[in-house]
Amino acid sequence: MSTLTFVGIGPGDPNLIPPLAQTAIENAHAIYGYAPYLALLPKTWCIGKSLYPSGMRQEEERVLAALHSAHSGIPTVLVCSGDPGVYALAGLGYTISAQHKIDVPIQVIPGIPALCAAAALVGAPLVHDFASVSLSDLLTPWERIAKRLDYASKADFVLVLYNPRSHGRPHLLEKALALLAHNLGPHCPVALVTNAYRAKQHIAIHTLETLPCEEVSMLSILIVGNSQTTVVGHALVTPRGYRCERTAHTP
Repeated sequence: MSTLTFVGIGPGDPNLIPPLAQTAIENAHAIYGYAPYLALLPKTWCIGKSLYPSGMRQEEERVLAALHSAHSGIPTVLVCSGDPGVYALAGLGYTISAQHKIDVPIQVIPGIPALCAAAALVGAPLVHDFASVSLSDLLTPWERIAKRLDYASKADFVLVLYNPRSHGRPHLLEKALALLAHNLGPHCPVALVTNAYRAKQHIAIHTLETLPCEEVSMLSILIVGNSQTTVVGHALVTPRGYRCERTAHTP
């Protein structure tokens, strides 16, 4: 029996892969993951290893295969983008292990989550309280997503929107923006980051009213400001409440 290690490789740039994740990948004999994520790994790390790429919506099969691999004694890693515990597969690993009674040690190595990568590229929008919501209704019904958006925006959280728009459900982004504009006002700033730290990276700051939905994809992260968030030069900034910040905003 060996350990199944879930590794987070961050947003995509190999320079942002944590050293612990690199070590786990280099020590593994079998590497499982969503095919586009495996393609982000440096080739030199994968020499002499067995790679098992799989497609979208094959998450359960991927995790089960990796568990069986580790159970057979093969040092195994399962690669996730961002962080394995943030909209990724670490939780599924524990669940499937218990359901199928595959008793193998599970290790989780953190990575830089997409929300941190996106925030760094647009300034400092997450330095105070924030919430993240996925707009994908594949695993969560839209009614529950809308409820979370409504409550979080009314509570004045900065909002990070994952999986904002796909070809199969482009209308959900429009519905989300309308809901948020009702609570926050149409001029609330929104940062759009697509392909953070990857080829074809795109960064722009809009408002809820002017956001071009056709430019948003599953490779995008949206950061919606709260009532305190401002645009400073080309950066989106949410104040934490330090004395100098309060003084700067005093008439």
